[in-house]
Amino acid sequence: MRLWIIVVSLVLLSGCALNIDGNLYRSTSPSLDLLRFFNGNVKAWGIVQDRSGNVISRFTVDIHGEVINGTLVLDETFEYGVGTGVEKRVWTIQPLKSNKFSGSATDIPGPASGEQFGNALFWGYSMTLPVGESSYRVKFEDWMWAFDETTLVNRSYIKKFGITFAEVTIFMQRQ
Repeated sequence: MRLWIIVVSLVLLSGCALNIDGNLYRSTSPSLDLLRFFNGNVKAWGIVQDRSGNVISRFTVDIHGEVINGTLVLDETFEYGVGTGVEKRVWTIQPLKSNKFSGSATDIPGPASGEQFGNALFWGYSMTLPVGESSYRVKFEDWMWAFDETTLVNRSYIKKFGITFAEVTIFMQRQ
């Protein structure tokens, strides 16, 4: 009986796992050119939702991007209408071979890695996320999709132990 409960629990938990297949977007247009999209000023609007779908944060981001010697530097300034969070983040993103990227940010403890698939980009990294009086080491799995040359949508899945406990939706527009 105990084994049966464990097996059923694992099956149910695996059903909660998100597994987006980037290869489905390889031939989808418009192709996302990350360095070109973020070179200049971008305005973003976003929300954070808990596991129940409730909006726990609402924010805007002013992003200034600049390509310096082939490296993308993103300077992000956040403003919150609901909730709180990081106010400033600076990303440094380096293109690698085969549509792959590596990056770091001022508040991200380890390297981030990404891969572009046609109009989509996967971006993954770990972060220490403050929640109330505590903080938790979580994994972010970001998926970005280009709508056109000036519009991008980003869905972030915030995970702990492989379980998504919050989601972030951000719409971005080149200015």
